[in-house]
Amino acid sequence: MTPRRVRGCGDGGSASVEFLAVGVLLLVPLAYLVLTLGRVQAATFAAEAGAREASRVLATTSGDGRAEVRAEAAVALALGDQGFAVVPGSLVLECAARPCRSPQARVAATVRVEVALPLVPGFVRGAVPAVVPVQVRRVAVADRFAPS
Repeated sequence: MTPRRVRGCGDGGSASVEFLAVGVLLLVPLAYLVLTLGRVQAATFAAEAGAREASRVLATTSGDGRAEVRAEAAVALALGDQGFAVVPGSLVLECAARPCRSPQARVAATVRVEVALPLVPGFVRGAVPAVVPVQVRRVAVADRFAPS
């Protein structure tokens, strides 16, 4: 006697469907993760460059008012370069002495950027925090022999 095949028990033709289903289930979250991490990395680059340049400007520019305007412009340029908008409170400047450019005075610049998670609908943003905060603080020291 020869064994008979029972119809309906084979796996013929379902491998491609399973491959597509598993591929989509794995590929969509992976693509979202790459997109989100790319935006967070861009915010980190922007905040780092903005804080570094703002503290340098504050340590090297005479006149506190002019130094603050230039530091804000440096932060706006760094954030704009990566596609982020400057919002009030993005830049916080601190001086250990007055004027800021006193010899060997420490000046600090803190830049804060909030990265909104991509593709999150508005009604979810109201219920759950859908932002990743990125904050960088840099300290610079004014030149010892610079006139204040």
